[in-house]
Amino acid sequence: MLMRINVGIIGASGYTGGELLRILANHPSVEVSYVTSREHAGKPLHYVHYNLRGYYKGLRFHEFKLDELTEKADVVFLSLPHGVSLKYVPDLLNTGIKVIDLSADFRLKDPSMYKFWYGFEHPYPDLLSKAVYGLPEIHRDEIRNASLVASPGCNATATILALLPVARAGLIDLNRIVSDVKVGSSEGGSKPRAGSHHPEREGAIRPYDAEGHRHAAEVEQELRLITKADVSVSLVPYAVSSVRGALASVHSWLVREVDDVEVMKAYVQTYSKEHFIRLVRAVPPGYPDPKYVIGSNYADVGYAVERRLRRLTAFAAIDNMVKGAAGQAVQAFNIMAGFEETLGLENPPLKP
Repeated sequence: MLMRINVGIIGASGYTGGELLRILANHPSVEVSYVTSREHAGKPLHYVHYNLRGYYKGLRFHEFKLDELTEKADVVFLSLPHGVSLKYVPDLLNTGIKVIDLSADFRLKDPSMYKFWYGFEHPYPDLLSKAVYGLPEIHRDEIRNASLVASPGCNATATILALLPVARAGLIDLNRIVSDVKVGSSEGGSKPRAGSHHPEREGAIRPYDAEGHRHAAEVEQELRLITKADVSVSLVPYAVSSVRGALASVHSWLVREVDDVEVMKAYVQTYSKEHFIRLVRAVPPGYPDPKYVIGSNYADVGYAVERRLRRLTAFAAIDNMVKGAAGQAVQAFNIMAGFEETLGLENPPLKP
């Protein structure tokens, strides 16, 4: 019989908090024992997450109190806005609790990158060196022994998974990479803003942060680690009218003539043992499409080569709320806990 681990979720009333609760509701080795929300403290979970009626009976949102959390949880997920996790992580780690942070606050190893991309001096550079970037396909062994996991951004996840095989194989010019990511409105979170509010996005195909999106820093960091070479990535996301899903089309240029067998071999060698990565090639739907991963922790990857220009475009489709956020965080949790990596995550994608 599997042991059960008590889990806390700080910031459980937002979209990623709700996704964590949805996924963990059927996790056989998790007891969600403590959830926080400043706005909804004292209210039952289903007051916010109507889809979870009948689950978590008796569990209510709390105001965060460190002593209460340490009594009730062994592992904590932070589902907080960027810049807010900084206020919690040091104290949590000092108690011995393991932390999985879904914000960007500990993803980047170089403290100067926080000033450049996020506009603040990082107050805990020592923790940046200890944090493990929570992409299992690259950092599985490090995650296993981590106390602090920094879960990747959704745009970065899709871009890295699309590009990893050909970057690792040395097939592309690492200084000419452009990632075009179409992403649904749920990426903007549960608090509507002029640009993220779904009625404003419905029917839209609109670029944003087109002069440089901060998730590019994560992609460059991880590909440099893999290739031991300089990497330059431009990442432009687009707001589209879907609620969920992200599709990365990552344009790069081959460094030499490469046949299809060599490209396919790179993808197969990288992902043949990865349960949550599916190679989409030649059969319907032809190329990755977020429609066929929604609700799941799967990433569908593929590629196309334009021989005339030696352009290789790598594709990855994910559910930005699952493989791009809560699902990937639970995948890292399973690794940390010594569970089967797929535990609680094997629900197939929805169709239609």
